[in-house]
Amino acid sequence: MTSKVKTLKIIPLGGLGEIGKNMTVFEYDEDIVIVDCGISFPEDEMLGIDLVIPDITYLEKNKDKIRGVVLTHGHEDHIGALPYLLKQINIPVYGTRLTLGLVEYKLKEHSIDYAKLHCVKAGDIIKLGVFSVEFIRTSHSIADSVALALHTPVGVVIHTGDFKIDFTPIDGEVIDLGRFASLGEKGVLALLADSTNVERPGYTMSEKTVGVTFENIFAEAKGRIIVALFASNIHRIQQVIDAAERYNRKICVSGRSMMNVVSVAVELNYLRLPADMYIDMDHINNYDDDKIVVLTTGSQGEPMSALARMAYSEHRKLEIKPGDMVIISATAIPGNEKLVSRIINQLFKKGANVIYEALADIHVSGHACQEELKLIHTLVKPKFFIPVHGEYRHLKQHAMLAETLGLPKENIFICEIGNVLEFTPDSCKVTGTVTAGRVLVDGLGIGDVGNIVLRDRKHLSQDGLMVVVVTISKDSSSVVAGPDIISRGFVYVREAEDLMEEARELVVNILEEYEEKKMMDWNSIKVSIKDELRDFLYEKTKRKPMILPVIMEI
Repeated sequence: MTSKVKTLKIIPLGGLGEIGKNMTVFEYDEDIVIVDCGISFPEDEMLGIDLVIPDITYLEKNKDKIRGVVLTHGHEDHIGALPYLLKQINIPVYGTRLTLGLVEYKLKEHSIDYAKLHCVKAGDIIKLGVFSVEFIRTSHSIADSVALALHTPVGVVIHTGDFKIDFTPIDGEVIDLGRFASLGEKGVLALLADSTNVERPGYTMSEKTVGVTFENIFAEAKGRIIVALFASNIHRIQQVIDAAERYNRKICVSGRSMMNVVSVAVELNYLRLPADMYIDMDHINNYDDDKIVVLTTGSQGEPMSALARMAYSEHRKLEIKPGDMVIISATAIPGNEKLVSRIINQLFKKGANVIYEALADIHVSGHACQEELKLIHTLVKPKFFIPVHGEYRHLKQHAMLAETLGLPKENIFICEIGNVLEFTPDSCKVTGTVTAGRVLVDGLGIGDVGNIVLRDRKHLSQDGLMVVVVTISKDSSSVVAGPDIISRGFVYVREAEDLMEEARELVVNILEEYEEKKMMDWNSIKVSIKDELRDFLYEKTKRKPMILPVIMEI
């Protein structure tokens, strides 16, 4: 009897058919390595949800096989779910210095002090079971980003992580194209590559172009300058600091995540911020307006962000006033356009001069456009290709791009999360699925809010709630109090007294019918109240509030 051929399994648990929640499992025999462990932000219909994390059921079932988590960089969509994973399975975490600095901050917030964190740098190779994981320097919108080459018993797999090709990066650390090329020469089994910007032709502009724009804006500004950007974009923050230094301005930081990232980056020497330039928000009024630059969160128009609070006069220490220059140095994430637009309008109303992406080159993407993707494909020359990190249309476009470069269609796999891809040195096929999906985090509750709860929240948000309270005597089975009707989010009771009285009479009639029959069956009464009241209210208002009959017995 011949033994079964061992295969390499690649199982995406997030990051496919969606933006964010990136997580990929590599499995060979008795060894598993996880690449990234990110969150995504809730969609509009996920009412009250704080964030979304991957379903790790498969990892919990195979926790004895897991050798470690390897991180490509420190963005939330790649490290945000780590605390939730480590609470269930305490495994070693490998990442570059800045990435681990941000992870440590995150773990502190979750009171996790037992994590085993291992610092690596570009060029290092670590051994995790049968896997040798090599870290390759790349460029992205956060420092210390790496791609991974996983050397496995069936061949080399390259995972690009999020990347772009920037030949003039702020920190001088240029992407190691030579290493991609030499791995390509030796033969690469499979490539998993970032698809976020595949729809954009040409090249992504260098981060340095933003610095030039900042210089020009700072030269012209007469009042305070407030720059809203992603807290994690340390290179962009450095360029703001450099421009402020040139024009003799002080730096002030607002927003919790911005303060966290700046303090970690300064501590680890990824950010140069002269001590005499930094001032606390409490002392901002001690300086002239033309000496101030404020770094803040809120570039996505988030309602609770520092910029939003400033715009709506809710910030405790700073309010927008005429003459302020507000620079929104980011592009709106799909779905956030309205929020950003609302903030821009509000800032203009306050008399601020607002500069955003439509007006100047104050943002460049951190992801590769078509020509950069073509270059990576051409250097790596993979046998098989799996587009990752993107919605379905991005994955499809990336697959088509790979085809134009000569990769056979049958060697390209557009997967869904949970798919199991099995590789031998010469073949690849989807052989099944594992439990995968999204787990919703609401406050301290993890996974306790599902589709039914969301459906109820949606119902309540659209049509409101009506509670009918009745008290029934245990001895005589007769109504002793009520019915009282309470409306929330349906109609304003004082302006709909006739409607409420009719509804009350309807419930009284239902209860009298049951009393006559001497059948005080609670469930039947509740169903009757629900059904008849629903039909009555729909006929009168064309609305369907959630109806909750409450029966008390005394």
